[in-house]
Amino acid sequence: MKKMQLSTKILIGLAAGILAGILLQGSPDVANVWIKPFGTLFLNLIKMIIVPLVLASLIVGTCGLGDVKKLGRIGGKTIAYYLLTTAFAVILGLILANIFNVGAGYVLPSDVKAAEASKIPSVVDTLLNIIPTNPIKAAADGNMLQIIAFALILGSGVIALGDKGKPLFDFFDSLAEASYKITGGIMNFAPYAVFALITPVVAANGPKVLLPLLSVIVAVYIGCILHAALVYSSTLAIFAKFNPMKFFKGIFPAQAIAFTTCSSSATLPVNMKCTEGNLGVPKSISSFVLPLGATINMDGTALYQGICALFIANVYGLELTIAQQATIVLTATLASIGTAGVPGAGLIMLTMVLQTVGLPLEGLALVAGIDRILDMARTTVNITGDSACAIIIAASENELDRDCQIKHTYSA
Repeated sequence: MKKMQLSTKILIGLAAGILAGILLQGSPDVANVWIKPFGTLFLNLIKMIIVPLVLASLIVGTCGLGDVKKLGRIGGKTIAYYLLTTAFAVILGLILANIFNVGAGYVLPSDVKAAEASKIPSVVDTLLNIIPTNPIKAAADGNMLQIIAFALILGSGVIALGDKGKPLFDFFDSLAEASYKITGGIMNFAPYAVFALITPVVAANGPKVLLPLLSVIVAVYIGCILHAALVYSSTLAIFAKFNPMKFFKGIFPAQAIAFTTCSSSATLPVNMKCTEGNLGVPKSISSFVLPLGATINMDGTALYQGICALFIANVYGLELTIAQQATIVLTATLASIGTAGVPGAGLIMLTMVLQTVGLPLEGLALVAGIDRILDMARTTVNITGDSACAIIIAASENELDRDCQIKHTYSA
């Protein structure tokens, strides 16, 4: 008897979770106390393995590029793709926000409290903080930008060592493989985790609660769908000569995990498996491009910034000029580099955007209630962009396995 694929199980878990959430709308505490902990356990397991996985896979990926010149070439193309698609995402978000006139007619709740503004570091401090003074502390704190920087530097050092660096490479290669095996075991619990994570969200956010903010939700979801369908499909077809339908079919298991966990970092292990096993990207490229993208590529989050900024402006009766909207594009694009791929990080990034164009930070309280709903769509777009970039980079290096077929990688 043919075993059911994990992606099918995830869909069943998602549907069951939505149904359970609807049934428990009157009792959200039941969902939070008895169901949500199973989803939290899954996230904790993923968080446990993510640091060694990213560190080892990036070092192995850097070494696998063969030379420092190739590292610079691939790194430059990767960052250029990420920044360009992010800028387009913000512009698309602003266009949709204007079309939908988000926030028009919204009655400001009287009990909205001022949101605490996060302390925004200067550009110089942000750049300096990328290099860790203590790599061990960076790993303990889960500072992904610093971990990535350290991994790239150490990987470059291993390349420069030549044969003398082979024992160190073998160590990290073994660590990466062990991390992949552990991840495979954790992923067997994904369908149950999806059920446990989605049920409390639906139970806590009924239709009546979401109705006043429906224009924001619709705009974000339409924007995310359009961005994936237009930008990723076109860039894959033009730069990689890759079939978009095959791409979306191959990446679906990772999208399902991203949609329910709202974490690019938590989705990274399954995204790597999809990109390598289903889409033909070699490990040497995927292990470099995908961990980097999980930290600095935030297309969906950037799109959300544009829509929410205009929503808050409309609610407070403020008009954003073209210059201010252009500033949002620039700020959101650059801020995406420092936004961690964890649930809720978009709200921190939104603080920076609001401050830049002089919008009231109290507006954060308006979107915080539905942030989880929006986070589902934007995280899915984020990881989809990571995989699309990996395919394009592999094609540009003539290393893409075009004969690769969608495998039943996720059967259990």
